[in-house]
Amino acid sequence: MTRTNLRRRAGSAALGLLADRILGEPPAELHPVARFGEAMQAIEANRYADTRSAGVAYSLAGLAIGMTGGALLRSPALAVTLTASGRELRIAAARVQEALFDADLDRARELMPALVGRDPTELDRSGLAAAVIESLGENTVDAVVAPALWAVACGAPGTVAYRAANTMDAMVGNRSSRYGKFGWASARLDDVANFVPARVTALLVAAVRPRAASEVWRAVREQAPAHPSPNSGVAEAAFAAALGVEVGGKTRYGDRVEDRPLLGFGPRPQADDIQRAITLASQVELALVAALGLLALSSRRRK
Repeated sequence: MTRTNLRRRAGSAALGLLADRILGEPPAELHPVARFGEAMQAIEANRYADTRSAGVAYSLAGLAIGMTGGALLRSPALAVTLTASGRELRIAAARVQEALFDADLDRARELMPALVGRDPTELDRSGLAAAVIESLGENTVDAVVAPALWAVACGAPGTVAYRAANTMDAMVGNRSSRYGKFGWASARLDDVANFVPARVTALLVAAVRPRAASEVWRAVREQAPAHPSPNSGVAEAAFAAALGVEVGGKTRYGDRVEDRPLLGFGPRPQADDIQRAITLASQVELALVAALGLLALSSRRRK
């Protein structure tokens, strides 16, 4: 990659994040990610088999669709605008917080599927707050940092291919009896695609919370490796440590219960901590925009 391309892509990624921050996501009926999901459902319906090889073919088809879509877009800025969703993530978290402030736990639980895939029916007020904070950490990687970094690395095709991989993981990458084998390739693909972005997210968290930087690195180094995801644990640990709260613990996914590691240091979170987490996620995004802007300008000076 030439320095000129690096500068352009970094600047484009920053503009894409700002556009999502200002405009938000397209309507659901027009959203390209929704259309991609429909296409992958059709492929699954026609090609599903309880084997890893079938899942590999499914994942390759999804990547091909994503790369083709990105090549047609051509613009990294537009690709980031369409694939990032930091604004909607923060809005969804704020809705849950509002329900908790109103002491409407049923409403808060109804809103949780917009943020997490777990079963929220048994979560109390603190459990709901912890789940929101975990989601803000994990999805800041998926919805903000990763799309921008893939735009810098590979332009529009890489950005849309990343979103394709992330969407396939959400659709089939779980450990259910149906997807244990079929979804294996999609889950591993998402792990690889998010490895660097998750750690950049932790770095950005430490940068915007310098007083908590040592706790952030301690949590990432000592606690995150116990998490079943090599990436989600990093982001969740960084957010929890920066906020001075503890997340993790028993998590229910339908009939399956996972005993997740405890992440962070401090008391269990409450509804007030959700706003602090939203602010942290917003500041991480702005720090990334600033870093990309500086990269664009520094590359220009070195040209």
